[in-house]
Amino acid sequence: MQQRTLGRTGRSVSVIGLGTWQLGTDWGTVTEADALSVLEASAEAGVTFFDTADVYGDGRSESIIGRFLAAHPDSGITVATKMGRRAEQVPENYSLENFRAWLDRSRQNLRVETIDLVQLHCPPTPVYSSDAVYDALDQLVSEGVIANYGVSVETVDEALTAIARPGVATVQIILNAFRLKPLDRVLPAAKEAGVGIIARVPLASGLLSGKYTKDTTFAESDHRNYNRHGEAFDVGETFSGVDFETGVAAAEEFAQAVAELRAEWKIDNEALLTPAKAALAWITQLPAVSTVIPGARNADQALANAAAGSVPELGPEFNAKVRDIYDRYFRAAIHDKW
Repeated sequence: MQQRTLGRTGRSVSVIGLGTWQLGTDWGTVTEADALSVLEASAEAGVTFFDTADVYGDGRSESIIGRFLAAHPDSGITVATKMGRRAEQVPENYSLENFRAWLDRSRQNLRVETIDLVQLHCPPTPVYSSDAVYDALDQLVSEGVIANYGVSVETVDEALTAIARPGVATVQIILNAFRLKPLDRVLPAAKEAGVGIIARVPLASGLLSGKYTKDTTFAESDHRNYNRHGEAFDVGETFSGVDFETGVAAAEEFAQAVAELRAEWKIDNEALLTPAKAALAWITQLPAVSTVIPGARNADQALANAAAGSVPELGPEFNAKVRDIYDRYFRAAIHDKW
C-alpha cells in the first residue's frame, strides 16, 4: 500500500484509508462482528488510517474502533475523529468548554489519552474564520488532548479559509469523479500550504460502484433514502448532491470507460478493475490527496477498496473521459453549489 504524508501532522498514512460512517448504522444495519471484521481486513491489507466521528451512531463507530485499538495496540493506525454535529449548529457552540466535553467523550470511546487528529465536523461557515476556535484547538494540542486538528468542509470557500490557518493540518472534502470542483483551487492551495487532503464520499455514496439502477432502493435507516433531498443534513453528503437518476446514468458511462480500459490492458477478470476500484484509484492518483476514505460494510468490500491502492496509472485518456462525463452530467447542476 502506498503511503503519503498526512499534511501538517507529519504522519505517514495509507493512500487508501477507511471511512467508518457506515459502522454507525446510517447506511443500514451493520453488526458489531461485521464492523470489527471490516477493521481487521482493512488493517491486514495495509490500511493505516481510520476516519470516524462522534455522531456516527452517537458514538458507536468510535467505540468499535476503540475496541479494535485495544486489541491491536501496535497496529500503527492513525485515527481521526470529528466533533460538533451532536450539538445545535450555531457558532457559539464551538467553544473550548464544549470541545473539552466532546473530546473527553471521544477519548473514552476510542480508549486513548490523545486523539491523533480531530476535525471540526462541517460546522457553520463563520466557525472557519473564528480566531477563538483556532486558539481553543491550539490550547488542546498544547495540553495533549489532541495531537493535531483539521476541518471537514462542505464548500470550496470553507476549505480555502481553513487552509490559510497555520495550525490546520488537514482538510476533509467531498471529492470524486462526479464532484470535481476541489481540483480547481483547493488541491493546489493545500499542496502549496502543506495541508493534507482527505477525500470523502469517494464513490458518490455508491453510485460509482456501477451496481445501482434507477430502481435501486435503500433501507429506511440509510441516508441514501432519508436524505435524498437534504432532509436531514447537507444534500451534498448523499450521492455528492447529484440527482440519483442522473447519477445512475453517468455511472453507466463511467463503468463503460472502465470496461474499455480493461480491454486495453487485456484484463479478462472484471474483479481486477471494477468501477469502484477505478474510481478510488483515480482519486489516489491526484498527487495533492493524502488519503481516500471509502466505507465498507463487510471484509470483502474492505479488501476490494484497499486493492485500489495498487491500480496502475489510469492515464490521460481515462482522465479525459472523467472530465467529459462530469461536464455533460453535473457541471451545470452542481459545480457552483459547493
